[in-house]
Amino acid sequence: MTGTGPALFVIFGATGDLAARQLLPALYRLAAGTPEGIVVLGVATRELDDAGFRSRAAAALAAAGHQGDHAAAWCREWLHFHRIGPEGPGGMVDRIRDLEEHHRLSGNRVFYLAMPPGAFPGTIAGLGASGLNRSPGWTRLVIEKPFGRDLESARHLNDLVHRHFDEDQVYRIDHYLGKETVQNLLVFRFTNPIFEASWNRDRVARVEITVAEADGVGERGRYYDQAGVVRDMLQSHLTQVLTLVAMEAPVSMSAEAIRAEKLKVLRSISPVAADQVVLGQYTSGVVPGREMPGYRSLDGVDPASATPTFAAVRLHVENWRWQGVPFVLRTGKAMAERTTQVVVTFRPPPICLFHGPGDGCSSQSDRLYLTLQPDEGFRLEIEVKVPGEAGGLRTIPLRFGYADEFGALPDAYETLLADILRGDQTLFVHADEVEAAWRLFDPIADAGSPPHPYPAGSWGPADAADILDGGRWAVGS
Repeated sequence: MTGTGPALFVIFGATGDLAARQLLPALYRLAAGTPEGIVVLGVATRELDDAGFRSRAAAALAAAGHQGDHAAAWCREWLHFHRIGPEGPGGMVDRIRDLEEHHRLSGNRVFYLAMPPGAFPGTIAGLGASGLNRSPGWTRLVIEKPFGRDLESARHLNDLVHRHFDEDQVYRIDHYLGKETVQNLLVFRFTNPIFEASWNRDRVARVEITVAEADGVGERGRYYDQAGVVRDMLQSHLTQVLTLVAMEAPVSMSAEAIRAEKLKVLRSISPVAADQVVLGQYTSGVVPGREMPGYRSLDGVDPASATPTFAAVRLHVENWRWQGVPFVLRTGKAMAERTTQVVVTFRPPPICLFHGPGDGCSSQSDRLYLTLQPDEGFRLEIEVKVPGEAGGLRTIPLRFGYADEFGALPDAYETLLADILRGDQTLFVHADEVEAAWRLFDPIADAGSPPHPYPAGSWGPADAADILDGGRWAVGS
């Protein structure tokens, strides 16, 4: 990481789970790669001092595999804490100035909102009122998802943000976009003409995007029962992957050009029809290695809750490239396994030349599996002749695995935090993208109809296959 200049990284919600599991370990790894310095100021309402916060941070780093004298020394030298009171961020002004003077910083600041969404408006307004939205260097505001809970609230939040910050200061983070395999979608498409030439309605029959989580809701019941799968996953992660799969080639790889093409995709999607949506909610069942209680039995969840934990949606991108090609999105908690895959099913040959027993056609449609996690890589399934069998065909996979070629991949948060410090907005979500996505999914976020039950450890409700028009899911069938 070069060219960023020394910076003060302020984490609101610094005693929370996100800071412990993701942000502090990622910042530690980034700091090890730059001589310029990253000073961290943790901010929270908890009664802590610098020493207490450093102790918690050292434990978080140890849990992430960073132990020893170097990690402890980093915490002592670079980490500080400020307890925020009823006055809001205004009381931080003097502390920030003192730290910048002590560490000889130039006024470059990141404000990261790693806190419940309900606290976003007050914190953003407080930063503006105190003058912390401007600095002698650069100032960047990072906002975690969910960005609003519907179109109206997203618009209000965008309006509030833009009263105090310019759009080029704002980084709406979706950690899926920091995954190397998600970014590779653009490389895969636009540097391999053999695939890009087939990436259209003439050659593609269907595109499926599956984000399956083996874990249930766990201890997030109170939050999740107010959010549900549409707000938690569909409107954000899956929609972003969809735009990268469907977008046209940008005029350049700049943030502005890529965002413009993603926005065109969102604006080209026709309204979601009610009969093209299947919502589900998991009941008790067996996931790999353990029994899992049903969603309604969790702490913080209404025993009669109709909040969906699963969604399958069929979309159509009404443009020249994709006219008539269904995009089917599926995501859920407590599924049979953890996986994120994009599957492109190509159209079959126009005439069947090879016949099997019973005069049926031996050939199958070719399929491309792009696995974003785990076991990152891709698999192209093609047909080959079985030796010694007249007309006998077999589907054979051609594989590429990232781990085999490159070893371990960088952490998504580390990638995104480095981009924030560099000022690169390519992997972050623009205000217009947020609102365009909410326009699509607002009608189903609070559909009100009872979700279909499915046992934990399955691939979701059987009714989800209804939106495939008689087909079968490429993943989990």
